[in-house]
Amino acid sequence: MRQWLLVRIATVLLAVAASALTAVRADSDMDAQIRDIVTTELAPSASAADPGGLAAAVYAGGRVAFFNYGLADAATKRPVTSDTLFNLASLRKLFEATLVALGTERGELQLDDPVGKYLPELHGDYVSRVTIGELVNHTSGLLLPTDHPPWPNETFSRDQFIAMLNSWTPPAGEQPGKQRIYSHAGYVLLQLVLERHYGAPIATLIESRILRPLGMNSTVVPDRGEDNRASMAPEIMRRIVQGYSHDGTPIGPPGDQQSYYDFPGTGQMFSSARDLGILLGACLDGAVIEPELRAALQMTLRESFRVDAKFGQAMAWEHVRLDGVTVIDKPGGLNNASAYIGLVPARRFGIVLLANRGDYPHEIARYKILPALARL
Repeated sequence: MRQWLLVRIATVLLAVAASALTAVRADSDMDAQIRDIVTTELAPSASAADPGGLAAAVYAGGRVAFFNYGLADAATKRPVTSDTLFNLASLRKLFEATLVALGTERGELQLDDPVGKYLPELHGDYVSRVTIGELVNHTSGLLLPTDHPPWPNETFSRDQFIAMLNSWTPPAGEQPGKQRIYSHAGYVLLQLVLERHYGAPIATLIESRILRPLGMNSTVVPDRGEDNRASMAPEIMRRIVQGYSHDGTPIGPPGDQQSYYDFPGTGQMFSSARDLGILLGACLDGAVIEPELRAALQMTLRESFRVDAKFGQAMAWEHVRLDGVTVIDKPGGLNNASAYIGLVPARRFGIVLLANRGDYPHEIARYKILPALARL
């Protein structure tokens, strides 16, 4: 009997070991396929002949893989790493949307609250009817000169911005909540609403409510100095890229922040591929301790306005329906920076692309890399 039991135990242990080995091999094969798909698409877009460099993070199966190409600064030959800091451009909107979602989860505000509830100085006929929810999903209808070419040459103070909003009327009969019009001004207004409501700067709100709970220690919304350069400690500044135009011309110093608004909190965020890999995990696998923050991240991903058969709008995120797969993503870009984050929640795949040049072709992630990963 004892001998039979020992043989039985040995058989079970061998079966478990074989199963574990099969799983390891399967994971290894999957990792190899992912790397092949990603490098095949990214390497030609970030060659030695292209300006600047590229940092990418790919989330799959609960793990993050990093891909780095090119130079953070051509003058010093400093290479891009997973900890290099890039300008996030409009990816910042994801964090402000998360603040709104978190506020609704905690019962601190409502999506149908009119902005005038928080900013009574907004009394214009149109803007007084705009709600927080319409700001966050780009259905407010607001389209100020800072939202589209020809771009203005001047900057605007807070008082000037409020005056612009109060006097603004839609040129084509738009109504709040009835159309999707991408609006930078809408998110600047959202910043002012959040700051007034919580009595704290937007950088403090993002850091305390999102970044710190997620452990994103290399993501920051710095103050903007008089030279339009981010005000950060020297050791952090050494990690920031030099930005380039699409043809390789340096634009601004490292830490360059661009804004048409001349009041605090209106500059861009900076982050690394490693930090944004944490955000991928939080969105795709709920890798976050606080239940309310986990629910808020999921809320931001839900489509709230259908644009057409292919496109939809969520809270900052965009929905793109492709053949057999829905990609949820957010692109961003300046003349010296490009950023992209995309998810396929149904398959728990995600990707981040950060480039220190304008007009990087981030569409390859939406239309090639993510659909290819979803087919694995």
